[in-house]
Amino acid sequence: MIIKVLRQIKNIYLKIYPFLNGSQSKDSNSHDLFIKQYNEFEKLNTNKRFQLSKDSIFPCLNDNLIITPFDAHYIYHPAWAARIINKISPINHVDISSTLHFSTILSAFISTEFYDYRPANLFLENLSSHHADLTNLPFESNSIVSLSCMHTIEHIGLGRYGDPLDPDGDIKAINELKRVTALNGNLLLVVPVGKQKIMFNAHRIYDPNEFLSYLDNFSLINFSLITDDGAFIENALISQATDQTYGCGCFWFKKLAE
Repeated sequence: MIIKVLRQIKNIYLKIYPFLNGSQSKDSNSHDLFIKQYNEFEKLNTNKRFQLSKDSIFPCLNDNLIITPFDAHYIYHPAWAARIINKISPINHVDISSTLHFSTILSAFISTEFYDYRPANLFLENLSSHHADLTNLPFESNSIVSLSCMHTIEHIGLGRYGDPLDPDGDIKAINELKRVTALNGNLLLVVPVGKQKIMFNAHRIYDPNEFLSYLDNFSLINFSLITDDGAFIENALISQATDQTYGCGCFWFKKLAE
């Protein structure tokens, strides 16, 4: 019966996540191992503190690894940003559409405002969540001292998140972020970098030198890089990013006084 249930679960998973098909086929023994472990655990479960049932199994067949895997882009860039904000130590921080993990954790230490085209129903002390269109931000010019927008700009105008199609949507978003950053204020931007291309409708990948040209009247304080192979390089050279296929460029800018 377990084999039948496993097959049913596998078929459901592969319909929802077809990319798992390769990883499943690489380990043909995973189902056999699960059955062996189930039977062994059943024998060990003599006190019946938790009732073991073949009708409520939840096989996790790909987690038995030597090291813990992670998405380097989304582990390193929030950690990079959090360290900078800790150094800046602002009274309040505004984040536009970065990963929710960042704002929710940051709000434990700093008053945080989160804005997104699709607002999140977050209810935590020290955190507020609102709607915002990055191409038309609801803030006064030169008003935000500490601002972040990470792994977001590359999506604007591609329709992926329900926003209007606009080939220059990313430029409009950058111009808005530039506008609302306070004089001498801090702007943290994270985008994919490397050989420039558009992967419609997922994201854009920016040539790092061209991306820098968009931030006139801003000084680059720090550039860090997550490479194609997942290495994090703090204080990287821009030249190290140009040959990446899908690197992650982390830019800390400060707005120059006019």
